[in-house]
Amino acid sequence: MVEPFVLDRPGLGDLDEVFEIYSDPRVWTHFPSGRMTKREEAEAFLLTRIADWEIDGFGIWIVRESEGGPVLGTCGCGVRRMPMADEWSPDRIEAFWNLGYRFRPEVQGRGYASEISRLAISRAQELNPSLPVIAYLLERNAASLKVAEKVGLSLQHRAPDAGNPDPQAMRLIFADRKLTASQLAVALV
Repeated sequence: MVEPFVLDRPGLGDLDEVFEIYSDPRVWTHFPSGRMTKREEAEAFLLTRIADWEIDGFGIWIVRESEGGPVLGTCGCGVRRMPMADEWSPDRIEAFWNLGYRFRPEVQGRGYASEISRLAISRAQELNPSLPVIAYLLERNAASLKVAEKVGLSLQHRAPDAGNPDPQAMRLIFADRKLTASQLAVALV
């Protein structure tokens, strides 16, 4: 059973704790080059996540065990938009909900990611059911793979992870539905 938790919208007051989590090498064992190394990266991340809430009415949550308690991690869905111009519709934008979760190593394995991801997917589907919910992960990240499967997402794509410094890295894309070719194309950007 998951311990109690509180979900808050992100704010700049969370900057130090978010940077502490996102810069911790133990959080990035499966993707070391994704680790934040500068506090400014955490600030930019938070500003983008704050904007998600302002634009779409939803985004990632800051997860705590209790009101005003320390930040345990982040989890939620934010809309990602990418231009997909073609000769028939030069101004077309493709969009999807991007599910993401990242927690302190000390609380990983307690079920937070699965339980809160279920809530996030439900909220995203309620707000804009026309958009698919997509989760990206690396194949060697067994814990993240387990979460994606537990919350009802299914594997839509498996391929080498373009741009990853590890040439053996395989990127998996999970989604709540079958993706169209253009949805998959934008998810791969």
